[in-house]
Amino acid sequence: MAHTRHFLTLLDFSPAELNDIIARAIEMKKEHRAGADQRKFPGQVLGMIFAKSSTRTRVSFEAGMAQLGGHAMFLSPTDTQLGRGEPIEDSARVISSMVDIVMIRTFGHDIVETFAANSSVPVINALTDDFHPCQLLADIQTYVEHRGSIAGKTVTWVGDGNNMAQSYINAARQFDFELRIACPEGYDPSAELLAANAGRVSIVRDPMAAAEGADLVVTDVWASMGQEEEQKQREAAFANYQVNGELMSRAASDALYMHCLPAHRGEEISAELMDAADTVIWDEAENRLHAQKALMETLLLANQ
Repeated sequence: MAHTRHFLTLLDFSPAELNDIIARAIEMKKEHRAGADQRKFPGQVLGMIFAKSSTRTRVSFEAGMAQLGGHAMFLSPTDTQLGRGEPIEDSARVISSMVDIVMIRTFGHDIVETFAANSSVPVINALTDDFHPCQLLADIQTYVEHRGSIAGKTVTWVGDGNNMAQSYINAARQFDFELRIACPEGYDPSAELLAANAGRVSIVRDPMAAAEGADLVVTDVWASMGQEEEQKQREAAFANYQVNGELMSRAASDALYMHCLPAHRGEEISAELMDAADTVIWDEAENRLHAQKALMETLLLANQ
């Protein structure tokens, strides 16, 4: 058997492979809507390890694995030895000996790296404090469905330099677009990541200037999971960083706007945009299902 492949960041696949996954996700979405039987992996088991709560991640992975003919098993730290101090290395060896693929949603990125290093089956990063690559597959799929290739386009990130912003930096490199990050001082993404992608990623403090002529505008909550105690301080820092009609008027006339959800209407995005009839945000959310099915299919086939 070949070397086990994992998906911990977008850099684990080549640009060509990522574009193949996006194309396959679009195809699988059409098949699913047409009622096609996609049960190619009967008896295969997905272990889903959740240290952070979730709606979209759990529903999309669990439904996706069922649609592929397999079974998904929900594992939370409170119900397993993971929450009682068993070394990640030991858990990885045991769990991967009994399932066919693993998905982890946790805090430190080093946790998924350690788990993958000791796993005999593919491991998917379903969100860490540093990266959220599965959401980027869904976002790019959504853009491609509505506007075609994102290569050569301009994307504006408005808000915190969080795991989503950092995944957008990797996406700029892998999908070949320019990224402008509008965030207040003190909330920048990783300096190392910015330096490594300086040719296509820039920090623009003024969100209105950052949105000028953009093809896609993206945002996320101001306080991520684990930062709730900073909410008031962040509300003050991000007061001018709302994606709203005025900001979108600066973007290209056919620009899209996205949000990975859950959203706080009236904070990082206006209610008017969230609830607009032509928003693609709900397509973006649904595409988690299709993009992850394409990803799981790719990893399961590679590990056969």
